Amino acid sequence: PDVIIEAQFDDNDAEHGQDHLQDMLTDDIKKLSLDTGEKAAGVAGVHRIKQDDGPKANDPRLLPDEFLQRTAKVVYILEKKHSRAATGFIKLLADRNSELFKRCAMFSPVDHRVPRVYVPLSDCPPDFVSKPEAYSQMLFICRIVDWKEDSNFASGQLCKSLGQAGEIEPESEGILTEYGVDFSDFSSEVLECLPQNLPWVISPGELAKRRDLR
Repeated sequence: PDVIIEAQFDDNDAEHGQDHLQDMLTDDIKKLSLDTGEKAAGVAGVHRIKQDDGPKANDPRLLPDEFLQRTAKVVYILEKKHSRAATGFIKLLADRNSELFKRCAMFSPVDHRVPRVYVPLSDCPPDFVSKPEAYSQMLFICRIVDWKEDSNFASGQLCKSLGQAGEIEPESEGILTEYGVDFSDFSSEVLECLPQNLPWVISPGELAKRRDLR
């Protein structure tokens, strides 16, 4: 980086003219020395500039590692852990004169960590455009399919309507869907593994071998 030298300039300097100021700058430059004992890690022949009379605390390269905040940049997603499904509400776009208004609606997730999503109007209920207020408290499941780098909003598809917000069944189904939990009914093959003679109780011998956590 460039080294900027600030020099005090008063009336006496003005009287002595430009030559005196040039001498001062020359002296300041001589105070700067290259620290040949330290080199940048992994790069041969690169020296650090050391200013003897300057505050060393302002140079982050001289600070201990525990005082530095390391930063990084995401370059690739190896595995998509999130289900890309979210629970939320749909509403019309604010700009009614835009071309996007004729094609998409806005999906607002309940979880604010998930971005807002453009969803096709074809996925919405048929009377949504004419009566959007009827769906203001209706929960929907949306799945994100794309999120372009130059857009603040993702693109997605509405999967299904869950029901009214605040009710236990739709709220529970939304949470299970977001976390990818399979809550479908068990198959007959699985149910056959359970005891068939009901009511079933644990035998005393089995209970003696178990740790009671009730």
